[in-house]
Amino acid sequence: MNKFFIFILIFIVGFFTYGIVTMESNDPIKKQKRLSCQTKTTTFEKIANKQLAQEAIKLLESSNYIIKSRIEKSVYMESQIDKHICEEKANEYLNKSISRYLKTKEEKEQKLLIDYYILENDKEDKGKKGTKCKLYAGYLVFEFKLDNKLIYKIQTDYMNIDTSDIPERMDCVIKSFITLKN
Repeated sequence: MNKFFIFILIFIVGFFTYGIVTMESNDPIKKQKRLSCQTKTTTFEKIANKQLAQEAIKLLESSNYIIKSRIEKSVYMESQIDKHICEEKANEYLNKSISRYLKTKEEKEQKLLIDYYILENDKEDKGKKGTKCKLYAGYLVFEFKLDNKLIYKIQTDYMNIDTSDIPERMDCVIKSFITLKN
C-alpha cells in the first residue's frame, strides 16, 4: 500500500512538472522574437501563409499595395490620440517606412492589402487584467492580405501617449514583413 501512495505521489508531481514546463515553452511572450525590434515592446506575430509571402513582398517592393487604416479611440477614459495623430499622418509614417524597401515602380493589377489599425489603450476599462495592461499607450495591429487571404499578422505596442514612437513601431512591422522572404 505504501508503494502505491509513493507511485501516485511521483505521478502527480511529474504530471504538474510536465504541465508547467510545457506551458512556459508555449507562452507567446517568451517565444524567441525573429528581430531585435520586436523585443522593444510586446509584439506578437502570426505567419499565416508563407507561400504567398514571397509574392506579396514583391508587390510591396514594386509599390503595388493599398493601405486601409483606422484609429480606435478609448471609450471609458478621455481620448488623447486625436491630439497627436490622425489617419493621414499615420499613413504618411507607414509610406515612409515602406519607401525604404521600394525597388521598382511597375504597375500591376494585383495589389497587396495592408489593413491596420491603431488602438488607444483604454486604461479606465474595467475589463483590463492587472497593472501591466496600463503600461503601454496603445498598440498597432497589421494584416497583410493578398486576394483576401491573410499572409501575415502582427501586433505591437507603442508606449508613448504622444504617439511619437509609432513611426519606429511601423518600421519594425514593415521590416518584420519584408524579412519573411529569408
